[in-house]
Amino acid sequence: MPFKQLSVAVFVCGTLDIAYAILTVMLKGGTAAMVLRGVASGPFGEAANGWGAGGAILGLAVHFAIMTVMVAAYFLLVTHTKLGAVSPWLAGAGYGLALYVFMYFVVLPLRWPTIHPQTDAIKIAMSLFPHIVLVGIPLALIASHSVATLAKLSR
Repeated sequence: MPFKQLSVAVFVCGTLDIAYAILTVMLKGGTAAMVLRGVASGPFGEAANGWGAGGAILGLAVHFAIMTVMVAAYFLLVTHTKLGAVSPWLAGAGYGLALYVFMYFVVLPLRWPTIHPQTDAIKIAMSLFPHIVLVGIPLALIASHSVATLAKLSR
């Protein structure tokens, strides 16, 4: 697995995704720190909300750790299945949709069962957008470049 492209994909997709989350919360009067502590509260519980800047830093680390898993899984799929032959636009949209389904119907309901899964159409659309447009598609485009480079090197 090409480490450089994987790292680029984690950085790009992770940054786009967290920036979107922060921006949407700030438009509602919240703060970046609230978003990041909210991410940290996933694995570390509500105590993370009382950890101030430490909770925010931990949230950023958790976010990028999750993104690393998402990116690595895609790179494995694209190099070990026929997914690499699919248009990156289509593969990325499909992977983004799969990430949304997994996150919103498995992961989040396990942690916050009273508020997930969402049923409000606007909230669903606002959650689908970053998974497909800011994570899935950029990831697939970066990975397709990586796979093409590896194919050229192996000739």
